[in-house]
Amino acid sequence: MSTVYLVPSLLNDTATQTIPHYLVDAVKDCQVIFAENERTARRFLKSIHKEFIIDSFEWFAIHKVEEEQKNAFREKIKEGKNIAIISEAGCPGIADPGQILIEVAQQMNATVRPLVGPSSILLALMASGMNGQQFEFVGYLPIEVNERVKAIKDLELTSQRKRSTQIFIETPYRNNQLLETLLKTCKPTSRLCIAAELTGANEFVKTKTVAEWKNEKTDLHKKPVIFLLLAG
Repeated sequence: MSTVYLVPSLLNDTATQTIPHYLVDAVKDCQVIFAENERTARRFLKSIHKEFIIDSFEWFAIHKVEEEQKNAFREKIKEGKNIAIISEAGCPGIADPGQILIEVAQQMNATVRPLVGPSSILLALMASGMNGQQFEFVGYLPIEVNERVKAIKDLELTSQRKRSTQIFIETPYRNNQLLETLLKTCKPTSRLCIAAELTGANEFVKTKTVAEWKNEKTDLHKKPVIFLLLAG
């Protein structure tokens, strides 16, 4: 019976202390690795255990999980191989294309083992002081300005109606534009949490009202950021 290990990776290249040692044992038990980015996955494995013989594994790229990758994944399960799925950052299957492979593993009755490690979404929620009983991760917001404004208003209404925390992300080089739109669109009393560079030396997690954020000078350009919104 094939076992599929879901192996969390680093959010910050220097934060190897966030990776439990038992991940090393799990990867040692694998013959095959499906990685969102093979180059960074190889570097990650070497950073947590220098003795890994990286080329001893069969490597497959996840990409957008096209039928070719799914077929290769099915074949390795049929062969009884143990497989590690490694996300680009954080936990496989959470805002991550590896979810499609995990779905295949479940359909084929393989053993799926989620392993403990850093998740930027959960770390941000934990530190935000916002509602951790009711929350929703909605991924990326639309790029087009009018659609983005509408999406933000809808999130704020949903948050107000359900008293739920709305969690979302942006491509790092567009963070400042998103923040500007949030501050122009949301109610002054709504709370906004910005969680940047989680687990890194410059980690920054602050929750303020929209009105308070307007008085701050915040540069988020090219930083990994999670945004959380709770309507006021």
